[in-house]
Amino acid sequence: MEEILKTIISNLVDEKEAVEIKRIDSEKSIVFEVKVAENDMGKVIGRQGRLAKSIRTVMKAVASREHKKVSVEFIG
Repeated sequence: MEEILKTIISNLVDEKEAVEIKRIDSEKSIVFEVKVAENDMGKVIGRQGRLAKSIRTVMKAVASREHKKVSVEFIG
């Protein structure tokens, strides 16, 4: 699941080496904290947050196969 998120984020940003994904597991849910370079944050979030919402939707679809809840947080 983490590889899918990293692939999506890496293809959106210019500074691929600045991408950091931290996974926090609990019993029924997973939280991914995504850090990117400051100048790439707009590319990841998109206009009015549409791209961020799409990324979250894809990750929820992947997580539903594993019967988990997932959330993606973008940290600047």
